[in-house]
Amino acid sequence: MSRDLSRKEFLSLSALLAGAATVPRTLLGGEPRRPALAGPPQPKGGGLDADLVVVNARVLTSDPALPRAEAFAVKDGRFLAVGDSADVRNLVTGRTRVIDAARMTVTPGFIDAHCHPSGVNELFEVDGNLRSIAALKAAIARKAAETPPGYWVNAYMFDDTKLADGRPLHRRDLDEAAPNHPVSVNHRGGHTSWYNSMALRLAGITRDTKDPDHGRFFRDADGEPNGRVAELARGVFATVGKRTQYTTAQQRDRARQGMRHMSRLFTAAGLTTVHHLWADQDDLRAYEDIRADGELRHRAYAMVGGDTYTHLRDAGIRTGFGDEWVRIGGVKYAADGSASERTMRMSTPYVGTDDYGILTMTQQEIDEAVDDAHTHGWQVGIHANGDVTIDMVLKAYERVLARWPHPDRRHRIEHCSLVNPDLVRRIKATGSIPTPFWTYIYYHGEKWGEYGDEKMRSMFAHRSFLDAGIVVPGASDYGPGPFEPLMAIQSMVTRRDYKRREWGPNQKVTVDEALRIATINGAHASYEEGTKGSITAGKWADFVMLEKDPHDVDPNTIKDIRVVQTVVGGSVMYPAAGA
Repeated sequence: MSRDLSRKEFLSLSALLAGAATVPRTLLGGEPRRPALAGPPQPKGGGLDADLVVVNARVLTSDPALPRAEAFAVKDGRFLAVGDSADVRNLVTGRTRVIDAARMTVTPGFIDAHCHPSGVNELFEVDGNLRSIAALKAAIARKAAETPPGYWVNAYMFDDTKLADGRPLHRRDLDEAAPNHPVSVNHRGGHTSWYNSMALRLAGITRDTKDPDHGRFFRDADGEPNGRVAELARGVFATVGKRTQYTTAQQRDRARQGMRHMSRLFTAAGLTTVHHLWADQDDLRAYEDIRADGELRHRAYAMVGGDTYTHLRDAGIRTGFGDEWVRIGGVKYAADGSASERTMRMSTPYVGTDDYGILTMTQQEIDEAVDDAHTHGWQVGIHANGDVTIDMVLKAYERVLARWPHPDRRHRIEHCSLVNPDLVRRIKATGSIPTPFWTYIYYHGEKWGEYGDEKMRSMFAHRSFLDAGIVVPGASDYGPGPFEPLMAIQSMVTRRDYKRREWGPNQKVTVDEALRIATINGAHASYEEGTKGSITAGKWADFVMLEKDPHDVDPNTIKDIRVVQTVVGGSVMYPAAGA
């Protein structure tokens, strides 16, 4: 059984891993004996003397060839050897840092296969992650007080189902908070927003305005807009009102600050790689800026969209361009609504309604997008939550693979929330990668009643995918879902929400399966399973030290396990130096 560390032990361990503690060769009884290595290492220096050795650990490797170990060595940022403590100690020299893990648990670095981590909104806009309309109004009013009249006030990370008021947010609430400003309150799910009367007026939205294709204006019982707007209907607000203009230097600095902020948060949670969906030019520049400053702590796989994709494609860039820190992944599209906002397109309606959700792309648009990306050497990732939309995406993938076969394209279905046996079969047949939400069951539990028990048995279907032999990763979709991987493991293992209500228990996975989903399967989704995702000799030394083993605790408390250290490429990224 693992044990709690004392404060003294924890601080001592942190200092050892972050500093330069060594074990002299003389303490090991002379010249070291060389152990058999668990795989063929490729250290740059060519020798077998380790830079770092971790011993006396409970190492959960995510490598089926050696699932458990108690020690490993690192050289030049890669794992050099994995095995038992006695053998690995033989790689210690006078310059080797040696860590006695005191039987704490070490896993590969966690990988989030779908995230939106710019950090700019979190730092510079109104935090809408509040639990009452009064608190939200107060936050908006504070921002309005420092914003010139007529300029937009924007709130983010709002969650309508977590309000304690017992009623929905309404445009009149926003009118009271900021009568002289257009206001948007954006759901953390990213697909619906609430606007005040000034914003509606500036956009020309009235009771007579018809819903556009792929969007909706929600209304009161008397037909008047209530301020809630979904999907592409929100586009009419983009060109009205005044917005603060930033110079190129200011925009770049904001992006840099946001990315630095997110990179610290990720590694504090144990994330060593994040797949950044819908990355744009500002995001890519921010990665390079904070990397140059020595502040990029996690690895990024950038799934780009829009003009960024077009520019890269036309420059001859394709999936895989980059290096081990920042790599261009695929191109991202969105074909339907949101699971957390109850707008995803399904073949059956939401409970108690005739609402089937919203599509945001036609079949022709999906086909054309997939054809273009596939023939230019790009992986495709299409946001498709509902079963109707997943079917449309699979039709496009089946079509393009029949026309232009590829042995290992790994096109992705982002979220892939509601499936059935036929969809699972077709996902397997096309070699597609589903990326289901992995913190949603726990965090968004109050929403699942609107889907019903039957649907929940087929949503976020990690068990079904594993049983079909599909290498399924996990994905937070942050900000829509929390990014903490230990919450994700708990959510997948228990299928219980924060009130311990169980949803779709048939989709439970084991702790070992959840760890593979969070590590090696995430690497597979980006073609990187040969260089990361497991504690295997030759791979990048990305790992996380946990105070307790997830196998040993109450499964409903896995999310509370403390991350002691996060290491990327053999360098400590959490705790951050000087933090």
